[in-house]
Amino acid sequence: MNERRLAIMQMMDSRKKFTARELAERFEVSIRTIQRDLDYLQQIGFPLYTDVGPHGGYRVLPNRILPPLQLNQNEAFGLFLMIQYLEKVQDFPYESIRSHLAEQYYAGLPSDVQDSIDQMKQHIAFIQHQPAEPAPFTTKILQAAMDKKEIVFSYLSASGIKRTQAYPFGIYFENGFWYMPAKRNLRIILYRVDRMKELNVLEQTDPSVPTLHEWFAMSDERESMEVVLHFTDMGVRIAQSEPLFQGIQNNEWNGQVPIEELPFLSRKLLKCGPEVKVIAPVELRDLVLSLLKKSIEQYD
Repeated sequence: MNERRLAIMQMMDSRKKFTARELAERFEVSIRTIQRDLDYLQQIGFPLYTDVGPHGGYRVLPNRILPPLQLNQNEAFGLFLMIQYLEKVQDFPYESIRSHLAEQYYAGLPSDVQDSIDQMKQHIAFIQHQPAEPAPFTTKILQAAMDKKEIVFSYLSASGIKRTQAYPFGIYFENGFWYMPAKRNLRIILYRVDRMKELNVLEQTDPSVPTLHEWFAMSDERESMEVVLHFTDMGVRIAQSEPLFQGIQNNEWNGQVPIEELPFLSRKLLKCGPEVKVIAPVELRDLVLSLLKKSIEQYD
């Protein structure tokens, strides 16, 4: 794309409406040349709309294409590494950006830079766990959270599919899954997005709904218990892949855990097997022992 066409894109973004004659005078070329430029921009996806009449002209639709990136070679390498990583994150919001950058931006690079990127891809890989079920609603949820709107969805819980309405705070990606904290009635509940089977955004809004980062900064007011765990050296290595157990010192981890989360924690501890021992509380020890007994009974 030549400099004049780039400048036309920027000018259209700033003025929103223009005529071919105005552009021709601005760039000191013929109207026919400007029309060829406009035809080219439309072909590559620039959303132009023509108003007819004495006060007509060209304008840019709201979903316009923004000015192109101006990157040096190292920045182009970094961009394509990010794209390759994002390709491993299933149901990434606004995921069309991946194919757009990978195809259109790549196609406009010099051939030697393309060759270097192709070579680089052979020496790096990103391994990411993929959930069994897709999470196709990430974009809808994110937009609803930004607009403070309520959503209604079907959710696959342990007791079956339930119809639920809630105000989402946003979404976050952790250990291969998308999670959505949301306000439902007066409670804050954490949902797995891949367990949602259908979703619609409602018109009701609630300006008091916090952002995701505001929620992260809130203190957990649920009743909790102090948990103390002792890991073997091997257990420490295993626990390093679990965000919950960050901060192990001298093979010991302790922290406050909401009581309602203890059953969930007991199942996480089974992954470490004999490499972890529950020192406290007794309630957590009993939950782990119960799970171990059930596991043994399967082989009796």
